[in-house]
Formats: sequence, structure tokens, C-alpha cells
Amino acid sequence: MSAATCPEPTPAERARSVLAAAGSLTVTTQGQRIELIGLHTVDAAARLLLHNPPDGQLAAELAVAPHGDLAALVEFTDIAPVSVRERVRARLTLGGRLSALGPKTLVFHPARAVLKQDGGTTSIGLDELTLAAPDLLATHEAEMLARLDAAHTDTVAPLARLLPAREQLGATGVRPLRLDRHGLVLRLETPDSHHDVRLPFATPATHPGDAVRQIHALLAEATARPRRRRLPTRS
Repeated sequence: MSAATCPEPTPAERARSVLAAAGSLTVTTQGQRIELIGLHTVDAAARLLLHNPPDGQLAAELAVAPHGDLAALVEFTDIAPVSVRERVRARLTLGGRLSALGPKTLVFHPARAVLKQDGGTTSIGLDELTLAAPDLLATHEAEMLARLDAAHTDTVAPLARLLPAREQLGATGVRPLRLDRHGLVLRLETPDSHHDVRLPFATPATHPGDAVRQIHALLAEATARPRRRRLPTRS
């Protein structure tokens, strides 16, 4: 399957996955820049809720805002759960306004979204963001990739046999980078660079267990192929 036809999440789905899986975010208003860890949720309408921010700094700024809300930027950084070169996989920036939702919660109303990933930048419409759903593996991905990486010699290295020979040219190592319902993305590293290649599943996974089954199917296909050459295992 060519890169052009290989299925993968849309930018809006990718943005919702970043929102669903993120453990922290940074809020920037006219008066301050605050990092919040473990203090947000996203509801079904893609509204971002900030719960009891520490020291009440945002609430205090909001209390004196002329129109009862604050212009704000909210930034998320998606970092690979395994140790690879250039671990930032995506950055999501939301622009909009903050307002109060009860005494201990603020609600962020997004007006625009920008996703940076794979060397490109995509503007996502608010309707797209609202209607998109996070990938079903978004909240399981970190644990699943960590397990794959721990079994690197037995699992990830053989999967590289499924890649075209040109993709392996000059590669000195291979690591699991991303996982979603459509497939697994491997990072091939050379001494001074890297590139990422997607291995698609036969059909989109319907739950985490199905994704594991499909990874095993890819591994069975890989081990049945002749070994071109052995990529080094990680040190």
C-alpha cells in the first residue's frame, strides 16, 4: 500500500487524540503563562474544562476582565512515550476565550486550532474539531508502545522486514513511534537523521485487543519473510 493510500487519522482526529491523551497543557493570557498538570478534561463537545487551577491566578484575572472572559492560547505537546530522537510528535495550539463555569472550573471556548506534526502545519476548523472523535487507542497508546519497545528484539525489529528495502537504506535502528486504529508507525534512525514509516493494519482496529491481534498478524507476516539484513537492536 502506497503512502498516498495508507489510511491514517485526519488532522482533526489527531488533534482530538492529543487532547484526550495529554496530561498537561500551557495556558497563555495577556497577563500570564501557566502550566497545568492533571487539571483538565475535554467534554463531548470538545470544550476544554480547567479544574481548580492552582493559586486561582486565572480565576483572579478573569474576575477583573472587562467582558467576563479572557482571550487565551492553550498549547499541548504530544511527546513519544519511548526514547527516540526528537520525541515531540505533535504540537496543538488552540485559540479562544476562557470563562467561568462554577466556582472551581473554567471553560475554554476554542475558536481556532492549529496542529503541527510531521514537518507541516494544519489549521483545523472548529466544526471539524467538534465533530471529530479521538482515536480509540489514544488513551492506551503510551502503555502499548512501551510494551512493544520493551519487546523490541522479538517484535519491533522483525516488523522492519515489512518495509520496502529503500526505507531501510542506511538505517541503524528501528523503534515504535505511534499507534492508532489504522496501524503502527515505526521510526527508522540513521546516525544523523531519521524518518517515519507507517505499517497499516488489514482493517481498522475496533478496540485495543484487536490492535494487539493485528500487530501479531503483522509480526507473523514479517517473520515468514526472508531476512534482508539485521537492523541493530537498541542499546
